Amino acid sequence: MARSFTVLCAVISLSFLAVISAGSLAIRKPAPTWSGPAVLGDEIIDLKSESYAGKWLVLFFYPLDFTFVCPTEIVEFNKKLPDFKKLGAEVVGVSVDSKHTHLAWTRTPREDGGVGKLDFPLLSDLSKEISQSFQVLDDDPQSEHYGVTMRGTFIIDPSGIIRTYSINDEPIGRSVDEIYRQLEAAQFAAANKGKGCPANWKPGDSHIVANREDSLEFFKTWKA
Repeated sequence: MARSFTVLCAVISLSFLAVISAGSLAIRKPAPTWSGPAVLGDEIIDLKSESYAGKWLVLFFYPLDFTFVCPTEIVEFNKKLPDFKKLGAEVVGVSVDSKHTHLAWTRTPREDGGVGKLDFPLLSDLSKEISQSFQVLDDDPQSEHYGVTMRGTFIIDPSGIIRTYSINDEPIGRSVDEIYRQLEAAQFAAANKGKGCPANWKPGDSHIVANREDSLEFFKTWKA
C-alpha cells in the first residue's frame, strides 16, 4: 500500500512538472534551446541556438515544405534579410521536414513552387521536439494539420530572452515588414529602459515615457 502511494505521488509530481514546463514559454523569459541539422545555401550543416548568443534572432516556424503559403513567406524573409542583418539580427526558419526535403526545396525554382537558394538556414525539426518546446505544434489528432507546426514567430534578444512572439493559423501568412518593425521596436525598448513604443511606432517617431507626468508630453501632441 505504501509503495503504491509513493508511485502515485511520483506520477502526480511528474505530471505537475510537465504542466509547469508546458506553460513556461513567456515574454521576458528565456527561449527554449535547440539544435539540429539545417540547410544553408546548398549545404547541410549543424545548427544550435548557442550559435546565436549575443545576437538578435528572428526564429520563425512554418507548416511544411512544398506547400502553398509557406514559400511566399520564406522568399519575403530572404528579400528582407539584408535589412535584418543591418540591425544585427539573424533569421532562422523551422519546419518538421527532413534536412533532405529542405535541400530539395531550395533546389526547386520558385516558379515551380520551390524557394530557390536562400541566404538564411532552414532548420529540420523531424523529431518535432523544437516545435513542441515553442508550443507551435498542432498535436490534435482530429486536426487536418496534425503533426505540423503553425506559423510561430519569435524575436529573441542577445541574452536569449523572448521579447515578442505571435502564432498564426496555417492559412494566414505573415507580414515580414511588421516583424521587422517589431524588431526595431524591441531593440529601441531594450536600449531605452522606461520608454515605450506607441502603436505603429517606427524609428524617428515619438516614444512614450512610462510615467504619468512625462507621458503627457506625448499625448499633448498625439493625433488620435
